[in-house]
Formats: sequence, structure tokens, C-alpha cells
Amino acid sequence: MLEKVKKSLEKSPIIQKGEYQYFVNPISDGIPAMHPDILNEITEYIIKNVNLDVDKLVGIEAMGIHLTTALSLATGIPFVIIRKRKYGLKGEKEINQKTGYGSSKLYINGLKANEKIAIIDDVVSTGGTLISTIKTLKNMGIDVKTAIAIIDKGNGKEIVEKELNIPIFSVVKLEINDGKVVIKSKV
Repeated sequence: MLEKVKKSLEKSPIIQKGEYQYFVNPISDGIPAMHPDILNEITEYIIKNVNLDVDKLVGIEAMGIHLTTALSLATGIPFVIIRKRKYGLKGEKEINQKTGYGSSKLYINGLKANEKIAIIDDVVSTGGTLISTIKTLKNMGIDVKTAIAIIDKGNGKEIVEKELNIPIFSVVKLEINDGKVVIKSKV
């Protein structure tokens, strides 16, 4: 199971962004080309292992978009994308996001209090994006049922779970050792 995902990740080149070791992969970067069978493998795994009894799927731009779209198509659950662009729509909420290699702002539109959601993102490594996003959503009165990070790198998953008391589902746990991606486990 997940053999195509595993092979794809193990072939990832590593680049240095300051102190942060960044792997480049179709799942997390769209480089090289994403093969549909990898996306199908991820989607099928999530559907089999995550309770998706939610009103909406919520993807985080940029690399949560393709993952959320595939999951929406497979489940029929509508989706919303948390964007990097400010629209100025009524009720728009701003998130200050900080990751292992930078910071930026994200904007939430199209969600209402009491909606049940599942958040989808590509990678959790420091936990910064998920923590700030989940806190903002909860402050909006949104019921965050689950968060899904396809790739768990470092201890970001544990940081988020401890700080917010919400389980984070990940598909693959990996580390970077000696300039290579090493798969630690499939969750």
C-alpha cells in the first residue's frame, strides 16, 4: 500500500532554505509532474482511514489545492480553499502563518459558524500553518473535525496535536537523513 507515494518521496531532491531542509516532490510542490495514480493512491488511503462526515473540505493554498480537489471529486464533498490573496469579502478572516522557512498571510472566505470541516494540507513539519489556521477557524465557530497532512516531517504533527488537542492524520511520516528522504512509517 502507498508504494507509488513512497517511491515518489524517496526520489525527492533536497534543497536548503536557510536552516530548513526542503524536499521537492509532486505532492508538496507539483515538481516534477504529479502522476494521477499517486493522487489516487493518496485519496483512496484517506477515504479508507479518515472519518469524512463533514460539510466541507478546506484546503490550504497552494499545495493543498490539488489534494483537496481530488478528495472532493472522490467523495462529493464541497470544498473551500484558504487563500494567500485578500479579497475583502464580508466576513473574511486573516491568518498570520509562520512556517519553517518563512511567514505570510492567509485568508478564509466561504465558511460559516457551526460547519463541520476537514482541513487538508500537503506537509506538516513545524506545525505553524495548521496551528494558526485551526485556531482562527475555531474562533470563527467552525467545527474542525479533523486535519489531514499528507506528509508528516519532523515533529510538527505532535506539536499541533499537543497544542490544540486535535488529532492530525498523516499518510506518510518521513525524515531527511544524509540529504535523502527516508520513509519512517505509513500512518
